[in-house]
Amino acid sequence: MFAKLALKSLLDRKGSVALSIMAMTVSIFVLLGVEQIRQQAKDSFANTVSGVDLIVGARTGSLNLLLYSVFKIGAPTNNIRWSTYQDIASNSKVKWAIPIALGDSHKGFRVMGTTDDYFKYFHYGKRRPLSLAQGAPFKGVFDVVLGAQVARKLGYSLGNQIVLAHGIASTSFSMHDDMPFTVVGILDPTGTPVDQSLYVSLQSIEAIHKGWKQGVKMPSRSTAQDTIAYADLEPKSITAFMLGLESRMTTFGLQRAINNYTKEPLLAILPGVALSELWQMMGILENTLLVISSLVFVAACLGVSAMLLSSIRERGREIQLLRVVGAPPYFLFLLIELETLFITVSSIFLAAVLLATTLLLSQDYLMANYGLYISGDINVEHGAKLLIGVVIAAFIAALIPSIYAFKKGIHASN
Repeated sequence: MFAKLALKSLLDRKGSVALSIMAMTVSIFVLLGVEQIRQQAKDSFANTVSGVDLIVGARTGSLNLLLYSVFKIGAPTNNIRWSTYQDIASNSKVKWAIPIALGDSHKGFRVMGTTDDYFKYFHYGKRRPLSLAQGAPFKGVFDVVLGAQVARKLGYSLGNQIVLAHGIASTSFSMHDDMPFTVVGILDPTGTPVDQSLYVSLQSIEAIHKGWKQGVKMPSRSTAQDTIAYADLEPKSITAFMLGLESRMTTFGLQRAINNYTKEPLLAILPGVALSELWQMMGILENTLLVISSLVFVAACLGVSAMLLSSIRERGREIQLLRVVGAPPYFLFLLIELETLFITVSSIFLAAVLLATTLLLSQDYLMANYGLYISGDINVEHGAKLLIGVVIAAFIAALIPSIYAFKKGIHASN
């Protein structure tokens, strides 16, 4: 009876109620959407690299090492001798090692020199391996494998020939145009920086820099591309390398040994710890998004409160009639709160449906254009807590019109 009366009262004012539901639906949609993206972006960020126990580079800050080795942002302070890499990689505690050589680019995308072990041992997400959408890993000196975004944005396919540029600027005048590469593979999308890089062998990096000095191609360079073989191209140095260990129990011991390496200054970091530190630095942006979405919701609550307050002034005869049939003043208070609950629950339902539909329809677009994987699966536990807070906030916002109705009910009885 009580709920039926509240519903009928809302239907009598369906125009203003519909607008209030729309405003609150949009605000809850924004609140849930921001929280969903924030949570999944955080999880995706933390899972950028998985299964790597240590990342080793020249001595620098841990965040700088993480940024240039995993995210391909920035530049190293120095390179590591190849003999140093071989020495550490041959340690009995090391299960596998992935060398990384950076310094070249192609139309704004970074080029990474590595070995085919990169495709075998590098994981992202929850231990998900890399996979090829087309083609195969590089085998020849002038083979290149493309990240998914590189292939999509530049429109490349298998068999295309591309020219690498010296340096990492988006525009370069130092081109390795005498040694073009052939696209032999394209990786599946991962939603990580892997999608935004090109991958060649370490020997490829050595080959294209033969006859170069201090970043400049010497005029006397006359190396024929078809005469270059893997055996002649052992690298002299690399940028960094990743390690997978036989046992996690040995991680800290090996990290300490690498940090105290006497032949050259090195730094070994735990990628999970460094990723957490980096995310903490982004906490201001994260909190700003939450504040903005919360303010949008507060504005919607105030709008509903204003609508109910305005409706009470127009419902004088209804209030008098209820008082005549014996409804106490607190009945009016509860009636307004129940109306608010109906509006809030309806808005929550519509916002949840709208959010699930939007995420489902935009998944492929976000992955293809921004490398951001946002799942349509909403964290029920976290979402429930957020929605309980929404209901409480709506209840508080309705206190002003509810108290006004209560007082008007008292006056109507006098």
